[in-house]
Amino acid sequence: MVDPAARHRPAGPRRALAALALAQFICSFAGSNMNVMINDISEDLDTTVQGVQVVITVFLVVMAALMIPGGRLTDRYGRKRCFLTGLVIYAIGALLSAAAPGLGVLILGNSILEGIGTALLIPPVYILTTLLNPDHASRARAFGIVMALGGVGAAAGPLIGGLITTGIGWRAAFVFQALVIVVIIVLSRRLDDPLPPDPTRSFDVFGAVLSAAGLVLVVMGILAADNNIWLTIGLLVLGAGVLVWFFLSARAREASGREPLLSVSLFRDRVSNVGLITQNIQWLILMGTSFTVAAYLQTVRHYDAIQTGIVFTAATLGLLFTSLSAERLARRKPPRTLIMTGFIACDAGVALLIALAGAFSTAWAFVPGLLLIGLGLGLMLTPSVNVVQSQFPEKQQGEISGLSRSVSNLGSSFGTAVAGTILVSGLTTGAYAAAMITLAVVGLGGLAAAARLPRAEGAGSVPAPRGTDVYHKG
Repeated sequence: MVDPAARHRPAGPRRALAALALAQFICSFAGSNMNVMINDISEDLDTTVQGVQVVITVFLVVMAALMIPGGRLTDRYGRKRCFLTGLVIYAIGALLSAAAPGLGVLILGNSILEGIGTALLIPPVYILTTLLNPDHASRARAFGIVMALGGVGAAAGPLIGGLITTGIGWRAAFVFQALVIVVIIVLSRRLDDPLPPDPTRSFDVFGAVLSAAGLVLVVMGILAADNNIWLTIGLLVLGAGVLVWFFLSARAREASGREPLLSVSLFRDRVSNVGLITQNIQWLILMGTSFTVAAYLQTVRHYDAIQTGIVFTAATLGLLFTSLSAERLARRKPPRTLIMTGFIACDAGVALLIALAGAFSTAWAFVPGLLLIGLGLGLMLTPSVNVVQSQFPEKQQGEISGLSRSVSNLGSSFGTAVAGTILVSGLTTGAYAAAMITLAVVGLGGLAAAARLPRAEGAGSVPAPRGTDVYHKG
């Protein structure tokens, strides 16, 4: 006989972690699996490569634009409620995408609804992972699993999407996403929320509008680069101006004693700032490489969806191997060493992708480079997140999780927008090399940023979140 009280017991650590990790997996999967459907969607919906690029990029920018407001809403309405609400919205978007008769409906379902759902459900993933694992060892293990599933979702998205697209059709890939969401909801029925929601917390609507508008304008400016350089400059300047307005508004609101959307005190921690930069660049490299290589293989080499997906298996295996070693590596090496090594491996991988693709026509030419990139990304995704989350107390976890995920998704948007814009401006081997070189140069910037992290704290440990009454300022 089943104990009635069991229905109200918190989910066990493994069940809770499974739900959180699967949520990160499916959101990352959504950002990359469409890369192998470019030809199929273009033909079925009578659009172009640029049209599909817009769908992917708008999904990523909606996530980035709404992630900060999504993180703040967790404080007011509770992490579990936001998590489940996001899952439901995401599932509706996936089913709408599966039935899309044209590009407009696909943008509504995939880019808008799935983007909104992701912005609501992802901040709770990182907040709950931090709060449910208070000590460094357990948090490193938990973040290792979450980031492994997230990285694998992004890296394996082309393979899984390719298998589904070839075997059934591209629409079935969205049905697959909805089915995974159902599994996550079942796993999270008894998910425990360690902190009670505070309905009295204010919400800075004006700040949310400014931050979202600024981020959207910046990414749209990058997307416009292959059509009108003056439009690009105008959008970038306007976007930067709106973001400066947002920052000044937040500072004024905080100075007057009101709660801003994003506390400017978050940016006073130097270690966190550097960690955020490395997160942004890591996801830029991951999504930029995924879109560029997938588009090149399909439009220039004429690979089908499953062939393209199989090529990306190398990146998936590399990322999975190092991500799942996160706990062991965190005990032996400081975050700075792991992140710097990761960027070096990524740039070496990009160099191999350029050199071998130019020298050989076989698909195997892409394997060594993708494997190195996967190993490098898996090596640094977890320590970058852990560095940022661990710099702040519990009461700021909602803010920093929203900011952290926004920065990461903005990196994904930049990767797809920058590399994709260069590539689709001329689908040739030269454009492919130019896009990859751009990613390598950005990777060097990530390496320089990582060099500014502290050399070590003991055996590379990251401190547990500080007490709720103390602000750490770097």
